[in-house]
Amino acid sequence: MEYCTDVKESVFTLKEYKKGLEVVSYEGEEIYLTIPENFEKPVVSLGKKALLSCKQVRRVSLPETIEEVGDWAFAYCDELREIRIPAKNIRFGKGIFRECGKLRFVTVEGKPKEAGALLAAAVTLLDAPYLFTPQRCGDDDWLKQWDARMLQMLREADREGYSKMVLCGEEDYGSRENNLDYYLNQKRRTKVRVAFMRLLNRMGLQGEVREELEDYLRAHTEGSGYAGGMSAGKDGADIWDETWQVLLEEHGEDSEYYKLFTEIGCLTEDNFDRILSQTGESCPEMKAWFLKYKEENIGYKDFFEDLML
Repeated sequence: MEYCTDVKESVFTLKEYKKGLEVVSYEGEEIYLTIPENFEKPVVSLGKKALLSCKQVRRVSLPETIEEVGDWAFAYCDELREIRIPAKNIRFGKGIFRECGKLRFVTVEGKPKEAGALLAAAVTLLDAPYLFTPQRCGDDDWLKQWDARMLQMLREADREGYSKMVLCGEEDYGSRENNLDYYLNQKRRTKVRVAFMRLLNRMGLQGEVREELEDYLRAHTEGSGYAGGMSAGKDGADIWDETWQVLLEEHGEDSEYYKLFTEIGCLTEDNFDRILSQTGESCPEMKAWFLKYKEENIGYKDFFEDLML
């Protein structure tokens, strides 16, 4: 038997399930949504597609009573940034965060913030649902598995998967997504996002892995002075610049990102003018940081070295 109940301005449709209740669907305009623990009986399940396409929701908090989360429960929640879940065994269905590209944290009680960020990235960036194990996230073995999947993805040929996509007709013929150059650019952008994300959440990160991630970001910044195996034509058309593209278009207001960009040597004397001009007035704080960085690091010359010259 299904029935509806109001909580503030939210409407939950519920049904009897096992020893409690299952949330079948939700209607409302809450940005920060908390699923109540009880509606006369405890809420033990968030059902299949329960919050499908809830476009306004940015954060969802699950109750301590929850035991199951059904298939596609949060799929296509375009603005979802954070899920808060209790630290207990929960059965998760498939595709629960499908197309939730803005998900940044899965906050688990008792786990550090970095672990929550890596847990979210396991499904949004790595496409590794087997790593979505909240109770294990942040443990040494779990971090090793996470990094192993990340390196597999990073080292995979950029063209991998393109022929299959075209042959299987997964994209419309002649569409932008079907264009090889576009496909390669998007593949490298995804790798850049993963590298940025891991370097900003360094718990358990081994030195050699960190160096490989930094090398990748430099190699995909035009003018960084790091070739990294790329093949650039005389006109510069083949030069990779996905690191700067991702930073400018997605994280221009995130200080931790643009400070990391300079910290690892992506901003150099060779590319400074181009990057500054492309920054324009859209990201004033990032632009100010770049100017300060140049003054303190790029523009500085040793007095005695000048005399020797």
